[in-house]
Amino acid sequence: MATTFLTAVVSIKPTLFSFQPQTFNNPQTNGLSLLTKPISVSISLPRISRKRLIPHATMETEEKPALDPNAESSRRVYIGNIPRTVTNEQLTKLVEEHGAVEQVQVMYDKYSGRSRRFGFATMKSVEDANAVIEKLNGTTIEGREVKVNITEKPIALSTSSPDLSLLQSEDSAFVDSPYKVYVGNLAKTVTKEMLESLFSEKGKVLSAKVSRVPGTSKSTGFGFVTFSSDEDVEAAILALNNSLLEGQKIRVNKA
Repeated sequence: MATTFLTAVVSIKPTLFSFQPQTFNNPQTNGLSLLTKPISVSISLPRISRKRLIPHATMETEEKPALDPNAESSRRVYIGNIPRTVTNEQLTKLVEEHGAVEQVQVMYDKYSGRSRRFGFATMKSVEDANAVIEKLNGTTIEGREVKVNITEKPIALSTSSPDLSLLQSEDSAFVDSPYKVYVGNLAKTVTKEMLESLFSEKGKVLSAKVSRVPGTSKSTGFGFVTFSSDEDVEAAILALNNSLLEGQKIRVNKA
């Protein structure tokens, strides 16, 4: 008669176990005995990681103070398309005829030393600045029609956040035309006034603009200039392609 012994010894580490039965011959009983070897099963359960919740910091927006009408940017006047022969002293005398002057500066190319055909005049008051614009804008100096308008402090020199509304208004004021050139490889300091002054030497400029990264004052390194005729476009490309502007060779071609 076959005798069957069943022994179960289970070592459980977590909660899961299983039996693997084995059979072998029992010489005493001349039969088969089913014995089971104890098998311990160890299963590692994944450790549940606890995430630390970090509260999001709330950003506080600082309200910008109202623009001071007597701030320098409101009294600073751009004077463009002036002859290269005009010096600081000459421009100062010209501006002083129409208001009290604080500072006048003709802009020169730092590499060639030549006048860039424009300058800035900072007046004592907003009224003086408006008077200069009214009296000088559109007048002629040595055969060149002068452009005079209020301009903000140059972006490259500003350490505070620029007034993006001024940049947007500058972009919206751009006059498009089928007679247009693309100007590439611009230095970061180049402004639309610089483009107007440079290209007005070769033809009648309608408008100019420097392309900027949306929502910022950062130049993308290229811009556009529009003219009133195709002849002016061809003349500008022939004369100014690969010329230096702010120390960099610019590329000029039809847009």
